Amino acid sequence: MRELVEYIAKSLASKPEEVKVTEVVEEDRVVFRLEVAEEDKGKIIGREGRVAQAIRVLLRVAAVKEGTRATLEIV
Repeated sequence: MRELVEYIAKSLASKPEEVKVTEVVEEDRVVFRLEVAEEDKGKIIGREGRVAQAIRVLLRVAAVKEGTRATLEIV
């Protein structure tokens, strides 16, 4: 799942070398924290948050396939 988020973010970012995804396990879910360059935040979030929501949906689908719960935080 981490690789999925990283791949999508690097594909969208102008500076893919600054994309960083960390994984934190909290109780019954996995939290992915996505860090990107300041100028790439708009691309990752998208107009009215549509891109971020699409990434979160894909992450949830991948998590369900693995039998876990996952969320995405954009830092």
